[in-house]
Amino acid sequence: MLLPYKNFVVKKLTSLGEKMKNKKDKIIELFFINHLSVKEIAESVGTSSAYITKIIKTDERYLGEKQERKEKSKQKRKQDKKNFMKNKREQKRIDDNYSFVQVQHYKATKELSKSRHLTNETYRKWNSSAYKYNPLKKRYEFDKKLGRTADVPKFIKER
Repeated sequence: MLLPYKNFVVKKLTSLGEKMKNKKDKIIELFFINHLSVKEIAESVGTSSAYITKIIKTDERYLGEKQERKEKSKQKRKQDKKNFMKNKREQKRIDDNYSFVQVQHYKATKELSKSRHLTNETYRKWNSSAYKYNPLKKRYEFDKKLGRTADVPKFIKER
């Protein structure tokens, strides 16, 4: 009567041992070949991270893998820091440019709102690409290629 029970227990223990061996092999494969983290392996296998660590520490490749992962992590931190500083400098440049444009806008608003009529000098300043300086006549002359309406001055004397 005990013999069938004993065979049953031996079969169960053997299959359990094979499952454990398969589980250990899977853990080692996931860590050393797929390069998953201990936490990721624990979640996929369904065991504790302490058990995973215990299994991988028994493998002779553990110290080399640990050093390699440490170097990768160091390189990643270095790259992340570099990207952070680059983004920070870019944001500062954008903020500085925005501040500069705000100041220019404020000055232009003040200058343009002093009177209802723009002086010729102010008009030339705001349309600087339309006027070319003539040193012989000491004045700014309107570029004829652009086309000119009657209210736009042909030339503006230098002050």
